[in-house]
Amino acid sequence: MNIRLLLGLVMVVWFVMGNWVGAAETTTVTASESAAVVLDGEALFQVRRLKSIPARFRADSIAERIKRLAEDPYLSIDSITVVSDELSSDVTAGDKIVVSVLDPDVAGEGVSRQERAARLADKVRASIIKYREAHSLSNLLYGLLFALMATALLAAFISVLFRLFDKVKYGLEPRIRGRLAQTNIRIFEFVILGVLAGSAKLLRLLIVAGSLYLYFSLILSFFPWTRTFAERLFLTLAEQVRQIGRDVWEELPNLLFLIILFFVVRWLLGILRFFFFALEKGEITLEGFYSEWATPTYKICRFLIIIFAIVVAYPYIPGSKSRAFEGISIFLGVLFSLGSTSLIANMVAGVVLTYMRGFRVGDVVKIGDTTGRVTAVALLVTRLRTPKNVEITIPNSLLMGNQVTNYSFAAGEGRLILPTSVTIGYDAPWRQVHGLLLMAAERTSQILREPAPFVLQSVLDDFFVKYELNVYAASADDMPRLYSELHQNIQDAFNEYGVQIMSPHYMADPEAAKIVPPQRWRQPPAEPMTDDMLGAPISPALSEEESRE
Repeated sequence: MNIRLLLGLVMVVWFVMGNWVGAAETTTVTASESAAVVLDGEALFQVRRLKSIPARFRADSIAERIKRLAEDPYLSIDSITVVSDELSSDVTAGDKIVVSVLDPDVAGEGVSRQERAARLADKVRASIIKYREAHSLSNLLYGLLFALMATALLAAFISVLFRLFDKVKYGLEPRIRGRLAQTNIRIFEFVILGVLAGSAKLLRLLIVAGSLYLYFSLILSFFPWTRTFAERLFLTLAEQVRQIGRDVWEELPNLLFLIILFFVVRWLLGILRFFFFALEKGEITLEGFYSEWATPTYKICRFLIIIFAIVVAYPYIPGSKSRAFEGISIFLGVLFSLGSTSLIANMVAGVVLTYMRGFRVGDVVKIGDTTGRVTAVALLVTRLRTPKNVEITIPNSLLMGNQVTNYSFAAGEGRLILPTSVTIGYDAPWRQVHGLLLMAAERTSQILREPAPFVLQSVLDDFFVKYELNVYAASADDMPRLYSELHQNIQDAFNEYGVQIMSPHYMADPEAAKIVPPQRWRQPPAEPMTDDMLGAPISPALSEEESRE
């Protein structure tokens, strides 16, 4: 029993001594750590760390005690006093200790514990008064009123903003379309309008987002519970604005260089535009340089100058050295390289066709099986309008692999020959056939008399002879009507003289010649014949018996 009692006394003494040593160790201060006592987002004062008590824990505990005192409506401000003893000076509220000031708390500050405690007491009183005023019913009602007013102003601002952007959109879009209609970039009209519309929407979104940011910062500042968040939001925005300002200041020399480069390139393009415009109008002439080359050459030079300017400006663009900018550049380069094979082929073909002078706008050409007038020669495609007024778009790369026949070149020089063929049996004298074909050519109004038409016997087949009539045309503009009139006159001439046309195939001799005598040419519902319909005197008509013979 004595041994057990002795062991118990030893344990009690050890426990008490351990607590006393621990309490003594709490007075050891690590001056390198301190924390602020914060109430409603406002720092009141700093407290230091004791060896066994972290500064943050100590500050939070003091702040919680001050908050409870401020929320106690029965607490009088005058009850907050300072009580000192040999170990500490305490700021008390009645019988409750709010803050204890120990000797280590004032080490190195040149003030006593009592002075330090008196200052803290004043700060505690002021913070309680301010806390009560901020959380008063009248202040909360004012905050709610201001919040409603701010919400109404925000709604009105956003409504006016959307109406303003819609008005600007409907006012500028017709003007932009009108300006694009006067340029040669109408093929990209939807791209330009889409980029402008997207930019306007992005600007409107940024304005709305900024307004909402300021709105929430303002609303949160009206109430004491959220005022800390409002300050954080404002500080975050202010820091970002300061960072942007610093970045702009650092990039100012590069921006100045880009501005100077822009105006230099614009000035150079203006000089080139004036020079090539003069070449196109014939005001300036260069030996071996045709006027129709002026516009495409200007476009090529403009493209090369712009690409060169972009290459020069690239290192000076803000953010060009960032990983994100490099990644986007690589991505766009890969997309362009994978998707631009046919695009580059068409562009190269367009340039080659321009300088080959194979055709020009307004020429009548035949490309493959398509015949029509050239209405546009662009860098990527060529457009034709057929005699049926059908618009056909042909990629320039296909033109390089097809035969192109230009009728307008030969017609302009008076050497366009249009051939047509008929097959006649061996029983018809070839001299008579020649005469009939030349008679039909003479009756056709759109055919030149000089050089004179001529006939070739191109094929001697088993049952017929193929005759080819070649006529000179003054223009290639209306070849279908010329051929139609020529074929009508050929039919009339051969019918007049009772010569049967064997086209397109000869199978066997018919019992009667397949001809139409002149007296049957105008059977109803055909119109009555006049002398100027044929354009030449008509030979005496043959009777049906003579035509059969």
